[in-house]
Amino acid sequence: MSGQKPFTGGCACGAVRYAVAGEPLMMNDCQCRHCQHRSGTGHGSYLTFKDATVTVSGQAAIWHVTGDLGTVKGHNFCPTCGTPTHLTFPAMPEIFIVHAGSLDEPERYQPTVAMFAASGHAWDTVAPGVTRFEGMPG
Repeated sequence: MSGQKPFTGGCACGAVRYAVAGEPLMMNDCQCRHCQHRSGTGHGSYLTFKDATVTVSGQAAIWHVTGDLGTVKGHNFCPTCGTPTHLTFPAMPEIFIVHAGSLDEPERYQPTVAMFAASGHAWDTVAPGVTRFEGMPG
């Protein structure tokens, strides 16, 4: 575990909270159509953690969906206020992803990558200097 303070956040009404101790593997914007639909905007913004110590309090609702690459992902959200808080993956339990907008300190989000830029809209912009990939990197 790192000496840095945990990343904490939660939903708008406070019913679902999380704390993640560890460094993000990646901070990224995703412009795929699924993230556009789910976020209601031009992209989703995420912090991805691997093998981090995670604590979730409150009971999130979960919606499972198969992504563009065939991976089942669980979108966790508050059943009271509807705020999306985090994602989980049944086939990859070591991965925990938080929505950047749900962070208590959103200024800690510093994206370095934008994925699925080919699906991006002209009216949606990502931060300058971010490396853009037409699809999934790698």
